[in-house]
Amino acid sequence: MPSDAVPVLHWFLPTGGDGRSPGGVTAVQGRTAAATRRPADLGYLAQVARAAEQAGFGKVLTPVGLGCVDPWVLTSAVAAVTERIGFLVAFRAGLTQPTLIAQQADTFRRLFGDRIALNVVTGGDPVEQLAYGDPLEKTQRYARTGELMDVVARLLAGKSVDFDGRYVRVSGAQLVEPTLDAPVPLYFGGASAEAEQVAAQHADVQLLWGEPLSAVAERVTRLRERAAAVGRTVRCGLRVHVISRDSADEAWAEAARILSTLDPETVRLTQERFARMDSTGQARMTALHGGDTRALTVAPNLWAGIGLVREGAGTALVGSHDEVAERLAEYWRLGVEEFVLSGYPHLEEAFRVGEEVAPRLRALTAAEPRR
Repeated sequence: MPSDAVPVLHWFLPTGGDGRSPGGVTAVQGRTAAATRRPADLGYLAQVARAAEQAGFGKVLTPVGLGCVDPWVLTSAVAAVTERIGFLVAFRAGLTQPTLIAQQADTFRRLFGDRIALNVVTGGDPVEQLAYGDPLEKTQRYARTGELMDVVARLLAGKSVDFDGRYVRVSGAQLVEPTLDAPVPLYFGGASAEAEQVAAQHADVQLLWGEPLSAVAERVTRLRERAAAVGRTVRCGLRVHVISRDSADEAWAEAARILSTLDPETVRLTQERFARMDSTGQARMTALHGGDTRALTVAPNLWAGIGLVREGAGTALVGSHDEVAERLAEYWRLGVEEFVLSGYPHLEEAFRVGEEVAPRLRALTAAEPRR
């Protein structure tokens, strides 16, 4: 049975740049959205992190990939100009050895205290993986990820590790005087059977993308069963965008405005790129809309328009502040304990969601605990 802990809310740090929409070309006089984009520089990203901190979010998630700045360098700089906000630092499994990852994480908590968690990313685009110098196919990548998470977790727990796996081999690995009073939880994503098995065996939190309630319920149940089979429990989190306004009409008008900024050719090319990927999660996101801009509302208040041009999490909860809070509460009742939220632009929306949605969600979940 799920616990009755209150929902934990995190925010997203847009290290690939930010703006009033995910990108593309506006419908007004052909003006490019890039002309109004906010660069992923330290000044702006520090503003977003401080806004999330002031709005009461627990952590900010930094993505990893060719389209964004390096998360380790960036979060170290931002941590120095914030006080309390935590950092969910993504790294691509297999591109760095586990002893170095553990050392980096331990150094971060040594410098900034209990403000770091790791988001382990296996990678779902073979073309991008090759650009990083990684030729492994999907099944091999997940097997390697499991080995790496095993070693990293033990090192961060202060253990000496000898590990002779198929992909990871270390001998006498140990951190020098690790900071054991500040644990580093491992977050993990992936929707395939291989991913779910890795999550059950090694993750502290499995992050899901925003799908209809029935699909999320299936995944939560399956993950619990897989984890129980190996004597573990794993928490579930949800990564989803938010378009929340004082009224539902205002929120849907904003969704329509975002859709109007997306160039059809950009949508077509983006969907072609997604089709080449071997990510089950990306395929599930794409299947929600199939590239059809006329069928983007896929469940009550769940809009798939973001996924027309954005890789990864491609759905948004759209509605009044009350409606968005109610939908989040429904996921919470299914067993989702943490939410990584975002909105365009991330600076202003951090305040809006933190001030309007978060208190409504807390009130709902306090009054109506999960079954």
